[in-house]
Order: sequence, then structure tokens, then C-alpha cells
Amino acid sequence: MIECVVWWAEPITAPEAALALLDPPERDRHAAYRRAEDKQRFLTGRALAKTVAGEALGLSPSSVHFDATCTDCGKQHGPVRVPGAPLALSISHSGDRVGVALTSGTPVGLDVESAARDADDGLISYALNDIERAGLPAAKADRTRAFFTFWTRKEALMKATGRGLRIPLRALTVSGADEPARLLASDDSALDPSGTRVADLDPGPGYRAAVVLLTSEEIDVTERWWSQVPSAGGQ
Repeated sequence: MIECVVWWAEPITAPEAALALLDPPERDRHAAYRRAEDKQRFLTGRALAKTVAGEALGLSPSSVHFDATCTDCGKQHGPVRVPGAPLALSISHSGDRVGVALTSGTPVGLDVESAARDADDGLISYALNDIERAGLPAAKADRTRAFFTFWTRKEALMKATGRGLRIPLRALTVSGADEPARLLASDDSALDPSGTRVADLDPGPGYRAAVVLLTSEEIDVTERWWSQVPSAGGQ
């Protein structure tokens, strides 16, 4: 059984302690965001990830340093890693939800989305293949909920591989929104249904979320809420 812990948080409103945890490349990324809410979500994700990684490694959050090198361009905007540590992490945020998934090394992908926006025909056609579209409910509210269930599963799958949107969304077929979460088929060699485990999550009303682990073993996913930023030197 492979364990995965998913931590949820709301965006930080008092950023001073969290800012002290950022390394220079992270400070540059934080400063580059134009909108205050984007700054808050990025900062919360990094502070939360450093806190839970530090707890797992027996380190203070300020002693945790991420490598987020993009494999395409070499800049620091790829998936976060703790070099040399037996951990895997994935960060996701949308609206007032920030999440971090943590495993003991099994590749993991997390995605959370606000379901407050409409799922129009263009978005549905972009993300879902013919099999999935055929299973969408007719009622608008149910259709939106189902769409974002599909969407978060697919985004989590792509993030778990580290390849992101280089895998076309429509190349993946996932189970129906009211069925247990599974990858049914993949046209991309990076994902094999027999070596993939998917779980729907509960980030709260108005949001949909999913986590994926690249393993053939069964998984045990625990969700927790985090609300306090530690001091830069605290445990």
C-alpha cells in the first residue's frame, strides 16, 4: 500500500513569515506575478510544501530547498523536487484553494479547480474525447461538476508524469464522473492504466480535485487542512 497525504490550505493573508522561506529564484517568481491573488497562491503553495516536506524529513521549513528546473528550458518553473530526498511532491491551486500532495517517492500529480465557471462547448471539446463527452449529464450544474471531475483527473495524470500539457488531454480516457476514478486508456506511452492509480478528493464546496500516483500498488490517500505558517526557523 502506497501512502499519499494531501494538504489543503486557503491563501495566506499575512505573508511575512512565509516570504522568509523563499529562496532567491522563488522570490523572483513571486515578484513577477502581477495580481495579488496570484502572489498569495504561489507563496502559500511553496510555504505549505516546504512545511510538509520539512516535517517528513525532520527539518525546519527554512532548511528545505526546492529544485524546480524545467526539463525544457532550464528555468525554475517546473515541478518541485527536494534534491536527494526520498520524497515526491505536487502543488496545485485554484481560487481559494491551495493543495500539496506528498509521497515517499512515488511520482504524484495533484490538481484542484474551481467549478464556479461554466464548462462551455469549446472547453469540453478541447479536454474530453468522444467517449467522455457521451457520458456528460444534460443538466447544466451536473454537466459542469462532471466536466471538472474529468478535467482534474486528467491534469493530475499529466502532472504525475512531469510532462504536463505535452500530453494531449484528449489522449487520455478516464472513468465516468460518478464512477471510481480510473485511467481507462492512454494514447501516450508515459501513462499506462495498469501502473496508474487515481483518487478523487474533497477540497470543499465549489471545487473539484484529484490526485494520481504512478504505481501498480493500491494507494491510501489522506486529506488534511493546514492553516498556520511557521516561523522560518521553527519546526
